[in-house]
Amino acid sequence: MIFTSFGFKFTVVAMRESGSAQARPYHHGDLSRALVDAAQRILEAEGPAALSLRGVAREAGVSPAAPYHHFKDKCELIDAVAKQGWQMLGDAIAEARANARDPQHALSDIGVAYVKFARKHPALYRVMYDGIRDQEAMHPEAEDEKGGYSQVEQAIIQAGGDASDEMGVELATVAAWCAAHGVAEMIGLKQFEPLKEAMGGEEALARALLDHVSAYRHHRPKPGA
Repeated sequence: MIFTSFGFKFTVVAMRESGSAQARPYHHGDLSRALVDAAQRILEAEGPAALSLRGVAREAGVSPAAPYHHFKDKCELIDAVAKQGWQMLGDAIAEARANARDPQHALSDIGVAYVKFARKHPALYRVMYDGIRDQEAMHPEAEDEKGGYSQVEQAIIQAGGDASDEMGVELATVAAWCAAHGVAEMIGLKQFEPLKEAMGGEEALARALLDHVSAYRHHRPKPGA
């Protein structure tokens, strides 16, 4: 959550400075994961500019030197946070696919899960895409067999896509991913508030939009028509 109230944000920062992070002291286990979790909390509360290795150490309840055993600088830490974000998105997509009523509904459910993730974790979502903007491929965590992008590809094949048509499946996967990404980017705009109200909420609107994209795909004009 990004706090827009200056007074409330000041309170959050003051609490961090006063040592309230000790409410989450690190005792044992995976220190690297604890630091990434702490970084994600700071990121979502205050934005990327607030991230620092010293601040993350304070949030995790460890010594200021501890993060340097795992991350050489802030960039490495942000990369680790982005990786965790892609894992979280993949888990959300996998859960939506597993709980779908049937393969045909799975794609809409996946799209809704994607939009809900992006809306729930806006700062994390930005960091995830900032890390791949100039890359030649999706993040490895997305393209892994259990990753979000691969889950969409598998869902398309399960819904009737021709697995032997590699280009067709790839185009369908990109289209489905872009549709969800576009809805996630646009649905927060003020001009869509009346539509949200008419549809019964943001999730219902997201589903309706994604269903319409799907309907258009299946009823598009034939070439030359």
